[in-house]
Amino acid sequence: MASGEVIVVGAGVSGLCCALWLQEHGVRPLVLEASDGVGGRVRTDEHEGFLLDRGFQVLLTAYPEVRRVLNYDALDLRAFYPGAKVHAEGEFFRVADPFRRPVGGLVTLLTPVGSLADKLRVGRLRLEVMRDSVEETLRAPDESTAWFLASRGFSPRMVERFFRPFFGGVFLEDELSTSARLFRFLYKMFGEGKIALPNRGMGQIPVQLARRLQDGGIRLGALVREVRDGGVVLESGEELRANAVVVATEAPVAGRLLGRQIPAAAHGTTCLYFSAVEPPEREPILLLEGEGRGPVNNVAVPSQVAPGYAPKGEALIAATVLGVPRAGDAELEQAVRTQLTGWFGTAVRGWRHLRTYRIPYALPAQPPGALEPVEKPVHVRGRIFTCGDHRGTASLNGAMLAGRRAAEAVLQVIG
Repeated sequence: MASGEVIVVGAGVSGLCCALWLQEHGVRPLVLEASDGVGGRVRTDEHEGFLLDRGFQVLLTAYPEVRRVLNYDALDLRAFYPGAKVHAEGEFFRVADPFRRPVGGLVTLLTPVGSLADKLRVGRLRLEVMRDSVEETLRAPDESTAWFLASRGFSPRMVERFFRPFFGGVFLEDELSTSARLFRFLYKMFGEGKIALPNRGMGQIPVQLARRLQDGGIRLGALVREVRDGGVVLESGEELRANAVVVATEAPVAGRLLGRQIPAAAHGTTCLYFSAVEPPEREPILLLEGEGRGPVNNVAVPSQVAPGYAPKGEALIAATVLGVPRAGDAELEQAVRTQLTGWFGTAVRGWRHLRTYRIPYALPAQPPGALEPVEKPVHVRGRIFTCGDHRGTASLNGAMLAGRRAAEAVLQVIG
């Protein structure tokens, strides 16, 4: 490579955003990706006419950095209902955002998901986080989400039947041990925008970013073995020179390539996809396990939100299990079917299993203290930098913002 160019290791959304920012400022990047496609953890596979995201994921349209970077119209976003249905006591109960669905909000007041006081506290918390800026939200006193909710007076029933399954599915852990700073930030994002899916899958997000890079800006199947101040060495032995290198990988890989300690604790997830002739739920709404009975934390029918996820006349069902169970695929599938038969009846027996995704590193763990500071340094040493969601909030927004921050740091060093 010619002097002045920058190598970005990893074509996830953070690395792609870094490369785009460099390109926009006159520096030609080369993105090296070990796999056969862009996106990292945000990829979508086509399988028998269905679109399977690698783990159930959603886009929060209010994310400030995501909104700045992406063209939402081109993604053809389709929104979820602003709320959820909680399965408890043998039936489903609606929990709706009263500010967006007043009628649904009135129905929510009568459900056994929590007390009337709990519902009023939900409204007060929403007003509080909507009033604060993003920066104020992320600077709030830190504690676990569980302690934060208890300190705000939420009853154990409200926590167990709504907050634990809903935010457990967001954090990918059901102890609610994640930092309350991240909880407040995400609560604000849920209140300010929509929960959406691109009609052709979450993988369209990195695809959109990659298309904006100049031809030749991404090299697939390029596994980096070593990072040096003046370039990288590939697993094949090929050496590539550069004026700077940005390592844009998951924390464990980044730590190995950089030769330094980067907190690598993470939460995993397992997603089982099924197809059915009839959808188990016709509304574009998230379904939650409100009593902790079984492996499944939440169920979504992506094709009811975004029709592009399934062939015409079929439904795609995503069942999310927190963590990566030791049970084999067949045993886990049977446990999931047993639980969901209690939700939807014997029709579950006729669902066709499509694929199971086990993702050990799905999100960096961010307990209290992990977001102090929120924005971690991206300059490692010399002309070596790093980015990824481990450099900020464990979110799509955090990954994209870290990519831009790394690019800005590179530009300061190389002029």
